[in-house]
Amino acid sequence: MTGEDEPRAASGITVECYAGHRADERPQRFTLHGRRYEVTEVDDRWYSPGACYFRVRADDGNVYVLRHDERQDAWTLDAFRREG
Repeated sequence: MTGEDEPRAASGITVECYAGHRADERPQRFTLHGRRYEVTEVDDRWYSPGACYFRVRADDGNVYVLRHDERQDAWTLDAFRREG
């Protein structure tokens, strides 16, 4: 990654989720470094012990991997890919 405007992995992320039959079923929007992103598509979802990962496309056209630590109920940005 290059450039100051690109997101970096951080715990400074807040995620708003759709809560269907279970809590935090899928992310709908997130705020990273003070900027709000709308999730336009959930490309993939996978699980590991204690965590759930979502690969999402945001309204800026980029792809983000969001990790939800279910034990601590904490979100992190685990990966970012600029599309273009």
